[in-house]
Amino acid sequence: MCRLSLAMIVKNEEEHIARCLESVRGIVDEIIVVDTGSTDKTKEIAKSYGASVYDFEWVNDFSAARNFSIQKSTGDWNLFLDADEYITN
Repeated sequence: MCRLSLAMIVKNEEEHIARCLESVRGIVDEIIVVDTGSTDKTKEIAKSYGASVYDFEWVNDFSAARNFSIQKSTGDWNLFLDADEYITN
């Protein structure tokens, strides 16, 4: 059986992240959140959904942050969503 991981790169997304994470309940096997410097409750909200949260210093390189999220993933497949995106039924 293949495992599906959600990998996200976020910063100050407390207004959106819960909706996104709620939408993938029962779909993904793990949630990887890479935080690039949030000063709000983004990380706490992500953790409340069981996410593995990692800090990543922003180096003006989106691909570096994306590759970091892939390195942390243990799934066979990765789903990438922004915090303001969500899955609909």
